[in-house]
Amino acid sequence: MYTRPLARLIEEFQRLPGVGPKSAQRLALHILKRPQNEVQALAQALLEAKAQVGQCSVCFHLSADPVCDICRSTSRDPQTLCVVADSRDVIAIERTREYRGRYHVLGGLISPMDGIGPEQLTIGPLVHRVNQEGTREVIIAISPSIEGDTTTLYVGQLLKPFTRVTRIAFGLPMGGDLEYADEVTLARALEGRRDLE
Repeated sequence: MYTRPLARLIEEFQRLPGVGPKSAQRLALHILKRPQNEVQALAQALLEAKAQVGQCSVCFHLSADPVCDICRSTSRDPQTLCVVADSRDVIAIERTREYRGRYHVLGGLISPMDGIGPEQLTIGPLVHRVNQEGTREVIIAISPSIEGDTTTLYVGQLLKPFTRVTRIAFGLPMGGDLEYADEVTLARALEGRRDLE
């Protein structure tokens, strides 16, 4: 159906998360229409990002430097630590512009079914960090799921002897209707309630 180089390009796009066959075809055909210099710039950006972006040695967030900008920032509260599953969560929380502390990226969730135990995550460095830095509060910002709840409980039990441990509230999205919310979401919304200001 496609000439071999085009078929290979479509196959490679399909390996990306959230990209199905039609999207992959659309992307591949778009690339073929672009000028050579734009395609080379994209290829160069991909290669440079892969070669230069690693993990921060402190929080394990993505960084091109040994220590990321957030960990180096003097305007951040070093006494508050937000624990997340991966770097996408850091980016989502940063977009709110509400949180001014620092982060710790676990690198995934505990999932025995997938062969992921605490040893495969950065839980050990987290406990060491909290113990050494005298952290005042650890906020666990992990999505609710079986794996997420397991990870949250495990991390929480390890950290409670050293600091205050909290979990973000979960509930209804802004503009959501109660009648369309599932039972778990409503239960989380009730549990996460707070005093009216």
